[in-house]
Amino acid sequence: MNPPYDSGRVRYNHGPGQPAAGQTPAPPATPLPSFDPWREPAPEPPRYDRPPEELGGGGEPPRRRFPFGKWIVRGLAALLVLFFVAVAWLAVTAPLSQSLKPPTPPSITLTDSQGKPIARRGAVIGAPVDAATLPPHVREAFLAIEDRRFYSHWGIDPRGIARAAWANVGSGGVRQGGSTITQQLAKNAFLDSDRTAARKLREVLIAFWLEAWLTKDEILSRYLSNVYFGDNVYGMTAAAKHYFGRTPDRLNVGQAAMLAGLVKAPSRLAPTGNLKGARARQAVVVAAMVDAGFLTRREADAVQPQRVLPLAAKAVPSGTYFADWVLPEARDQAGEIRDEATVRTTLDAGLQATAERIVRQAGLRKAQAAIVAMKTSGEVVAMVGGRDYKASPFNRATQAKRQPGSTFKLFVYLAAMRAGMEPASTVDDSPIEIAGWKPKNDDGRYQGEISLATAFARSSNVAAARLTQQVGVRNVIRAARDLGISTPIANEATIGLGTSEVTLLELTAAYAAIANGSYPVQPRGLASPKNKSWYQSLSGGQTRMAEGVRTNMLSLLNSSIRGTGRAANLPMMAYGKTGTSQQGRDAWFIGFAGDLVVGVWVGNDDNSPNPGLHGGGIPAQMWRQFMASALNIPDPEPEPELIEAGEDQDAGNATLEFGLPEELLERSGEAIDQVNERLERLGVGTRVNPDGSIDIGPSRRDSPPRDRRDDRRPPDDEPPGPDEF
Repeated sequence: MNPPYDSGRVRYNHGPGQPAAGQTPAPPATPLPSFDPWREPAPEPPRYDRPPEELGGGGEPPRRRFPFGKWIVRGLAALLVLFFVAVAWLAVTAPLSQSLKPPTPPSITLTDSQGKPIARRGAVIGAPVDAATLPPHVREAFLAIEDRRFYSHWGIDPRGIARAAWANVGSGGVRQGGSTITQQLAKNAFLDSDRTAARKLREVLIAFWLEAWLTKDEILSRYLSNVYFGDNVYGMTAAAKHYFGRTPDRLNVGQAAMLAGLVKAPSRLAPTGNLKGARARQAVVVAAMVDAGFLTRREADAVQPQRVLPLAAKAVPSGTYFADWVLPEARDQAGEIRDEATVRTTLDAGLQATAERIVRQAGLRKAQAAIVAMKTSGEVVAMVGGRDYKASPFNRATQAKRQPGSTFKLFVYLAAMRAGMEPASTVDDSPIEIAGWKPKNDDGRYQGEISLATAFARSSNVAAARLTQQVGVRNVIRAARDLGISTPIANEATIGLGTSEVTLLELTAAYAAIANGSYPVQPRGLASPKNKSWYQSLSGGQTRMAEGVRTNMLSLLNSSIRGTGRAANLPMMAYGKTGTSQQGRDAWFIGFAGDLVVGVWVGNDDNSPNPGLHGGGIPAQMWRQFMASALNIPDPEPEPELIEAGEDQDAGNATLEFGLPEELLERSGEAIDQVNERLERLGVGTRVNPDGSIDIGPSRRDSPPRDRRDDRRPPDDEPPGPDEF
């Protein structure tokens, strides 16, 4: 018989018999089979996951112990490793120097030829500040409203987060933020503005990293150097100068408090647009400084509401027609802009002001106008692309493509001069039909065989059409391309009358090529680069124009300014050409005198007709006024008035008229015409040279003398409408 087995609580007999006295009776279940613990293996322990009936009616199973503490320790260790890995990754991918760069596109400032700023693109970025050298009240203003425990926390402030959370819960919305100055620097310098949990986690990691590598003063210095203060101004240096006209070390308590208050909502609270709101926020900051112990109540009461100095309100213009045009080239010249760059342009501030004044005073009603002035080398010194940049930044000098009218005849006559003709050569000024096209002179007068000089001065349409047919359309197109016209040109005879569209800038540069004697002239708003690339060296050269061709072209342009362009005549040698598209939709005058080449365009944006508008009227007068002012020409004759006449007939149309009586214009050239007429009857011809001298020789005109009454009528160069083609 085996001895009994004592399990601790229940004594089991391994054989038949009763339990001993005082012992707990065995459970009614079938006893376990007897075994010898020294000879036999122990039986399988009871399974507590079995139903109670299988457990023999026993009590509750013993509780299993799980090692939660061990897993918590392991998790914390893993998080610590991940933290150090993240910090190491930040050290490689986010260098400390990044915290000095404002989160804004770099800025570029354009100056005129004398170095005076004329436009700025991008943000205004101030020089970095050193927090350690700032007056205490300047630092304390930011600490009081942004991060009072800045010098005691490690990048995040649990107390500040708890306080903000409690305030937000009480107000039912997001009223306060718990971010520290270190976190704000991390967000501004390294992160975007999204509000995801992942971004917030990265912000915390970067904040810890900044605290580990930088001192508190260095962090505060970087924060104050790139925080946004509104009005596109970044950094305390720029903000102090912009709003108060002083450096940060000279800010008083009120000014420092106002700047600190702008950080919350800079665009909404900028004092230049919301002085009342900025002052209210200033009072909040001053109260916070008292609450933080930085100011006494008496000192706070002495702080006055601040004002923005008038000097700070003056800002460099952020947009002009010239600046918009030259900016891409300026960025290319400046290369990679990391902070702020200054690029000098060719603009002459005085000439620009003159051009703007002339456009304002031109009496254009609803019509638009554009002016381009450049040196003969192509340096643009003035550009006006419309009447009002704020109302319409569309640049009509560089972006609008319009029909040039008779100004395009420059290329027709240049092709003729290249073909060996001269101003004294003759052309038949009588009706012609070319492949079903019947060009007509607008005044309905035809003078038979006339010289090219007379045809050019009268802007004869049929003469231009005949010359285009004689020299060939391809040669006319080639002349236009050589002088820099890049817009599409139709391969047809009608181009001689200016039916293909061009821009004012390109057409003015083409006339500059005649003045310069070399082509093409490339318009530019910056000085020529010192080191040209090999491609520019090969493709950017100029071709010298044949001297005889240039002399003949100058003679033609001078005769034109005494013909249809009489309103542009100056008391010095001047050259130019008028142009008018059909129904007065576009009116042009382009010419040069001295070292300036100027183009003027007038018309409507919707390309609607302008009754009474022609190139010899308003555009010629505007050109003359600009030249007289730019070249300091003493002009004893009164300048023609630019007046409006009539009422608007249709929306968008402008009725423009040449205000000076035609009789005054006729008298200026009538005496010369009478002398020339008598000399021609005697077989003597005259020719005006570019230098003002007159050559007298045999006349090549064989046609009968003209009716003097017709000569007294000023010619008009308006090309025929589409129904006359």
